[in-house]
Amino acid sequence: MSLNARSRVVTQGDQRSPNRAMMRAVGFRDEDFTKPIIGIANGYSTITPCNLGLNDLALQAEAAAKTAGLMPQLFGTITISDGISMGTEGMKCSLVSRDVIADAIETVCFGQSLDGLLAIGGCDKNIPGALIAIARLNIPAVFVYGGTIKPGHYNGQDLTIVSAFEAVGAYSAGKLSHEELLEIERRACPGAGSCGGMYTANTMSAVAEALGLSLMGSSTMAAESVEKAENAAESARVLAHAIEQQILPSAILTRPAFENAITVVMALGGSTNMVLHLLAIAHAARVPLSLDDFEAIRERTPVLADLKPSGRFVTIDFHQVGGVPLVMKMLLNQGLIHGNCLTVTGKTVAEQLTDIPDYPPEGQDVVRPWDNPVYPEGHLVILRGNLAREGAVAKVSGIKIKAITGPARVFESEEACLDAILAGRIQAGDILVIRYEGPKGGPGMREMLSPTSAIIGAGLGDKVGLITDGRFSGGTYGLVVGHVAPEAAVGGTIALVEEGDSVTIDAEQRLLQLNVPDDALAERRTRWQTPTPRYTRGVLAKYAKLVSSSSLGAVTDLDLLDA
Repeated sequence: MSLNARSRVVTQGDQRSPNRAMMRAVGFRDEDFTKPIIGIANGYSTITPCNLGLNDLALQAEAAAKTAGLMPQLFGTITISDGISMGTEGMKCSLVSRDVIADAIETVCFGQSLDGLLAIGGCDKNIPGALIAIARLNIPAVFVYGGTIKPGHYNGQDLTIVSAFEAVGAYSAGKLSHEELLEIERRACPGAGSCGGMYTANTMSAVAEALGLSLMGSSTMAAESVEKAENAAESARVLAHAIEQQILPSAILTRPAFENAITVVMALGGSTNMVLHLLAIAHAARVPLSLDDFEAIRERTPVLADLKPSGRFVTIDFHQVGGVPLVMKMLLNQGLIHGNCLTVTGKTVAEQLTDIPDYPPEGQDVVRPWDNPVYPEGHLVILRGNLAREGAVAKVSGIKIKAITGPARVFESEEACLDAILAGRIQAGDILVIRYEGPKGGPGMREMLSPTSAIIGAGLGDKVGLITDGRFSGGTYGLVVGHVAPEAAVGGTIALVEEGDSVTIDAEQRLLQLNVPDDALAERRTRWQTPTPRYTRGVLAKYAKLVSSSSLGAVTDLDLLDA
């Protein structure tokens, strides 16, 4: 018998015949009304390679769900391709899409009173959007990742989408010919799947696995592989068991589970976006989580995986040597993750890891042994200071220096900063400040992959700093600080920075400081005015009105929930 209120009521006599009539039209037979009805949230789209293969996975899951005694109902969800919209005005819709996806999945599952949910996603915001919805709905649910793209190849090097962005900077700096630029562009993305390094999509798929909402070992599979199709089918079978046993997300998404996810991402060298998204997922799950929690976990967690963007290897390489389960087993053996956390399978994390090797395989360098990590501490540092009283996030992997003081080069948008870099107007020692790109000010908190990649391509990665109230792509590395809060649009100190001001970024001291006297800043504040909203109607206007600070996850229901 279906466990859901709507499913129960449609079996109770002729008063619900209209409901049954509608359901018969989509394939229900008499015996199907007693089965659990699940939604398959399908993010399939030809707009991005990340989601290109998702429909095949949805059909695999649908078939397996029917065999397992469920009644699956497919519905679509949206996606924005970050890699395609990057550097354009359209990128403002990227983070917005996370909340649109969450709202859409919640609306369908609640509106149709579904008994369970199997969500399938690929691109960056698909995953946190689905996980936010799962936390809100609190019905048995499993997430299926669409899988990672296989690397492209050129001149003996593995290529990812970030290779193309960095090639633009190298070409502009005269370090690459036009033909080489085109060859990299042609080869960087050879097929279906999400961007191939430990960028945001693969970081968040690892989060879903570490939280226990995806099956163990599934977060690093290639999109174009037999095992990924088998994973979709197995996920449907696991969901049937979760519905039977009523294994709910609220039992999985506990405070220890979030600590596990943060620890795993630190060990993998993952994306700064993890911070923003985990805060939002925890908010949806009503689990207390703050920026200070990320810093505490960073200090005790070494980086074990040598993965792009700052490392050498792609996600396919990581999968072949053991993937997330290997790293989790190493962390469990050191007492750094909670083995008693429940997973969607009904087993604990420790039970799931029983047969996983304790040590990385010999003859490979993708995952380092415990006594020889890539870095002794995590790579995502929470900075504070008068430039970020609520906090900011720095990514310090792959850089030679962790502190820099220099003159501010102030830009009111990503485009203006990129133009200056490509024109050769940025010098070693400069601190680039990109502002009014925050959740409200952008709106939408664009990722600054184009400027940061141009900096790397120009050979300035270890010579300049960059701070922004926007975000960074998971493909970004260098001495960069994002999520600066309060943001410029609400009067944060970043709005008061003037060209040539001395700015300090010190990841060792966890400091982000504008070296200007308080009285001078107070005088500047009297002259500052709240900017006119860039959008007054539509989705971006609604988002700007509702969105919270990035330090709280840039959620859109904070005041509504707390009112």
